[in-house]
Amino acid sequence: MPSLTALKRDFIWGVSTSSFQIEGATQEGGRGLSIWDTYCRDGEIKNHDTGDVACDHYHRYAEDVALMKTLGVQAYRFSVAWPRLLPQGRGAVNEEGLAFYDRLIDELLAAGIEPWLCLYHWDLPQALEDQGGWMNRESVTWFTDYATLVAKRYGDRVKRFATFNEPSIFSLFSRSLGKRDRSADDKLHRTIHHVNLAHGAAVDVLRALVPGASIGSIHNVQPILPSTPADAAAAEVFGAYWNEAYPDPQFLGTYPEIMLPGIQPHLQPGDLERIHRPLDWFGLNHYSPVYAKADPEAMMGFNWGDRPPGLPLTPIDWPINAPAFRDTLLRVHQRYKLPIYVTENGYGSNDEPDANGAVVDPGRVGFLRDYIEAMDQAVAQGADVRGYFVWSLLDNFEWDSGYSVRFGLTYVDYKTLKRIPKTSFHWFAAAIKAARQG
Repeated sequence: MPSLTALKRDFIWGVSTSSFQIEGATQEGGRGLSIWDTYCRDGEIKNHDTGDVACDHYHRYAEDVALMKTLGVQAYRFSVAWPRLLPQGRGAVNEEGLAFYDRLIDELLAAGIEPWLCLYHWDLPQALEDQGGWMNRESVTWFTDYATLVAKRYGDRVKRFATFNEPSIFSLFSRSLGKRDRSADDKLHRTIHHVNLAHGAAVDVLRALVPGASIGSIHNVQPILPSTPADAAAAEVFGAYWNEAYPDPQFLGTYPEIMLPGIQPHLQPGDLERIHRPLDWFGLNHYSPVYAKADPEAMMGFNWGDRPPGLPLTPIDWPINAPAFRDTLLRVHQRYKLPIYVTENGYGSNDEPDANGAVVDPGRVGFLRDYIEAMDQAVAQGADVRGYFVWSLLDNFEWDSGYSVRFGLTYVDYKTLKRIPKTSFHWFAAAIKAARQG
């Protein structure tokens, strides 16, 4: 068990997932296409994997809620699929899609698990992408209407809302990182600004329509480290776009100075006030430090850098550095001065059942123990951390890696869809029980 001395008895323990990564049923129940359906069909995913079935959570949600109850979590962070509710992204509402989340939310509440609803975890309706997606300022209106629908339908039972998950990741990876087209930098800045405006508009909607709403946004904050001393300036720029492009305007009301030349052409009077709306908490996703190098040929002048030799790595080659997690929690606390919920933290690997059918994953157990202890150290040093959600409840579709990477506490056999709790599942259940008992 982790050695914990600072976490309070009312600390929230949970797990996280996202709609496209687990639901499947992409062509059922009236759901429209998302941009990720298109990426899959275009062959952009490893092994040509798709999200068509994923974990089949759409049909097996009750089984998955039962897993959560066995695990002993108090909260479940999930996302709603925009194209399941509004197949064209706007206009006609799909009642079948709305009813699915009714069933899921009611099942969670019956199990004593609090639903934490994220409005957007990357699955933009393809019909809206065809109209420019987040590069179109009209996307603010589209997202406002979608948030209004969600608030009216679920606000009687859901009080915890996040607007966006990791906007820096979906904007950087889709619009700039590693790309050579310098003319595309305007697309990146437009995307950043419009997503920030959509966030602010959604906060206002949730405040107006959901009495007692507790609202945050979720950001992937990773230390960006230079590969060599000569890469320090590139790492600073990379860090601004990765770590501050969204939290700074949302929580502080300003863009990082280094970004202003790109943002300024899209900034209209009153925009920063529309973005900087009162929030209740900071959702932090964290995995490992990132290394950067200067790349004069790349858009923005930075790119992935080489890591120092000898770093401990997960099986998918992500650095393991629990002290960096502790320091990130302290930095976020000091900079934004709001309660922090760790909404994602986890360990990617290539787990398989052994000869007895058990899935033994000591690497994940060690990772979670060390990172939870680092979080406890941050709290002891003053960080206001109030909850921790493991990524993820289930092995799932891991974006461009498809099904080749497993982050779950629960193994999913993708042929049979059987769920097998791993050693880490049982370890985390025991850790939660011990922490809640003090």
